[in-house]
Amino acid sequence: MRPSLLAVYVPLVVALHLALIVAGLLSTVPRANDLLTFAALVACGAVCIEATRRLGVPAGVARDMLSAWWLPVVLLLPPVYALLMPVPLQVLLQFRVRRTLLYRRMLVMSALGVAGACASLVFHLVVPEPLAQPLWVLDGYPDVLVGVGCAALFTVLNAILVAVAAHAANPGGRWRDVLWNRESLLLDVVELCVGMLVAIACTLSLGLLLLALPPVVLLQRSLMHQQLQAAARTDSKTGLLNAAAWQREADTELSRSQRTHDPLALLLIDIDHFKRVNDTHGHLVGDQVLVGVASTLCGQLRDYDVVGRFGGEEFVVLLPGADTVEACRVAERLRGRVRRLAVPAEDGTVAVTISVGVALFRMHGEDLIELLAAADLALYRAKQSGRDRVCLPAVDGPKASEG
Repeated sequence: MRPSLLAVYVPLVVALHLALIVAGLLSTVPRANDLLTFAALVACGAVCIEATRRLGVPAGVARDMLSAWWLPVVLLLPPVYALLMPVPLQVLLQFRVRRTLLYRRMLVMSALGVAGACASLVFHLVVPEPLAQPLWVLDGYPDVLVGVGCAALFTVLNAILVAVAAHAANPGGRWRDVLWNRESLLLDVVELCVGMLVAIACTLSLGLLLLALPPVVLLQRSLMHQQLQAAARTDSKTGLLNAAAWQREADTELSRSQRTHDPLALLLIDIDHFKRVNDTHGHLVGDQVLVGVASTLCGQLRDYDVVGRFGGEEFVVLLPGADTVEACRVAERLRGRVRRLAVPAEDGTVAVTISVGVALFRMHGEDLIELLAAADLALYRAKQSGRDRVCLPAVDGPKASEG
């Protein structure tokens, strides 16, 4: 999906959300108990946001514990309330926590509303009047299982709606990167459990929300703090380690290699003629090239390889356990993969190449500074030799053929 299609997808999701709200308002008879429950859950969500506001929110896709308040609305109230719930909380996030691009905020709001309405509709087909049965959770475990299933449905639908837009913005990325990884799956399970407990508390008494609020706020603060710590280590454009964090990780690997006497290699990678891409297609396309190259590198490297953005259009990779042959083989594979990368632009697609300098621990340097200097010399050789190639620092070192 091309980025231009993002301009079609987002308005469609938002329009669907608005249409469902109008239809829900016209077909739902407001009841005092429903309105009171909705207001109490919105108030809890607002308190949770305000209590963590000073922590801030990292750029990009951030996770929170607000589903603890959305899920009870999905399960206990008519579907129209699930459509309305994200509106005040997302507005509060936009103006009180972090301003982000309006289309992104609207997409997140609509995805939450549409996913919540679908899950609410399914649940109410099985349990027509949840609030009229305050002990529904004790009457029989099938209702609890249906609630868990609908909560999972809400999570899956919301993730898919947002992931389609994320993939549209970055077509070169992998679906598993924009859907779930182990960490996000664990957070989804925690959110589901907390949301179910809050829903159970609501069926017993709204006053129990006062007991649920402090632990949820604490979880929210802890989650935000962890995400901000992670954001401080990563490059905002590519999601890779920034230069400082990469150096710390590299120093650790270098110390391990010194103790174990295992080989270790360093790759310094530069996008060829990157300034020409910015000048010809604009910086937004240039940013997409950076993201595409970063995704390609991550997709071709092992989990324990240390990859970071070194600045500008340069990337750096540390390969634990790699000797000269393995390092050059990996570098060639990366070079070949990037050559096949096609980044969409208004006038077609943009193709780029990379030059790679390779340096080996002990052979070309005894510490990280010497390794970087040797890899930089090798990268200079690759540039001087015509770009789109892999070089070692030594004049007689092996060199890949030009692609």
